[in-house]
Amino acid sequence: MRRYGNTVMVAVTATALCTGAWLLHSGTARHAPPQPSAAEAAGSAQDGGTAQDSGAPGSAPALPPSPPDRIRIPAIRVDAPLTGLGLTPSGSLDVPPAEKKNLAGWYEAGTTPGETGTAIVAGHVDNADGPAVFYALGALRKGSRIDVERRDGSTARFTVYAVEVHQARDFPDRRVYGAAPRPELRVITCGGGYSRATGYQGNVVVFARLTGSVR
Repeated sequence: MRRYGNTVMVAVTATALCTGAWLLHSGTARHAPPQPSAAEAAGSAQDGGTAQDSGAPGSAPALPPSPPDRIRIPAIRVDAPLTGLGLTPSGSLDVPPAEKKNLAGWYEAGTTPGETGTAIVAGHVDNADGPAVFYALGALRKGSRIDVERRDGSTARFTVYAVEVHQARDFPDRRVYGAAPRPELRVITCGGGYSRATGYQGNVVVFARLTGSVR
């Protein structure tokens, strides 16, 4: 089942990740998660108007395939196990159980983090009890480190080059999920506007590239 196209996962932008159960119970003003500023987007004025996703210089050689077991993002104090995610009957990416708020998931039929291609990690922003694993994802900045511990004993080290928020109606599916000629990582949670009727209106997406590995 590996290598099934990542483009099938577009519906994750508006489905189970994004109900906003905590905000529904607690109110949006006080508990809304952080959202990235325009300066953290690829091609922002801060970068001189050019997208910082070319992969070289700074990209590390690809690693052999190996399932990931854990993700760490020191800047926002994420240290979470990873579970494999498949697809729902409608073709969207499944999500981790909402009650396990410190659990993230990876698309196990796609690229493993560290090998050539685009690996996908997703997790909830909150659940009915409060903030979940990726609540602070929108506070990440360019240059932040993401470590993914892999089953072969290696740790794939990624560097963030963009943090963006996109509304579901104009979500850049191909740019987020599309194939890449180098090792890339996307970390996704809910974000954008919030409606009590429908939940979050979009997603926060972190774009990162492999810049090293350790054992």
